[in-house]
Amino acid sequence: MRRAAPNRYTLETSMRKTVLRALLLVVSFALAPFGFGEDIHPITHRKIAQVMGSAGADWLVRPERESEEHPDEALDALKIPKGAVVADVGAGVGYFTWRLAERVGPSGVVYGEDIQQEMLDLLNKNMLERKIANVRPILGTIVDPKLPKDALDLVILVDVYHEFSEPEKMLDRIRESLKPNGRLVLLEYRAEDPKVPIRPEHKMTVKQVREEVQPEGFKFDQSIEILPLQHIIVFRR
Repeated sequence: MRRAAPNRYTLETSMRKTVLRALLLVVSFALAPFGFGEDIHPITHRKIAQVMGSAGADWLVRPERESEEHPDEALDALKIPKGAVVADVGAGVGYFTWRLAERVGPSGVVYGEDIQQEMLDLLNKNMLERKIANVRPILGTIVDPKLPKDALDLVILVDVYHEFSEPEKMLDRIRESLKPNGRLVLLEYRAEDPKVPIRPEHKMTVKQVREEVQPEGFKFDQSIEILPLQHIIVFRR
């Protein structure tokens, strides 16, 4: 007997269950050995999420992530030119890093930053396997991503900003790394939508992001709403 094709409700329900299971995995691998930062943001009173450890790295490359997050569509919306100098802060294993590297091309540079050497080791391995030579790994800290000053066209934070335990200090250092009018881009799960099955501390509203980022010297540019679950929020130096 031929089975009926899954309807939209079935697909959406399956995706939500997958995301929920994935988040539970994130929480189970959450770590806090990187210093004593803030637990609550002083402006929005948002609970700051814990950092996922390298033991949860497989979740970052789960097969369903592409259909859930549409990473290529997100980067296409940013129109990153060839030859650009960009940074993937909180790069993890490099899921977005290699995509950025392909977009900027051999004449461009991508800094892949993380605060865990184990993640950077995996990032290096993934870049070697893909024969990508324009990525420069950087071991940062919870207060400084160690990026070159006045050098970057774009800094992207993919599901990362809500984990910053020292967000004000990190934003200050990121702003210093950007060229005049350079872009800071945050991808964050939409807290405005109760149907997004992510724990509250792993979601943010556009209002929260703006209230936290703009006081650090950034100008709001736009919020791009094309992804199934996430905001793309763009600021300028």
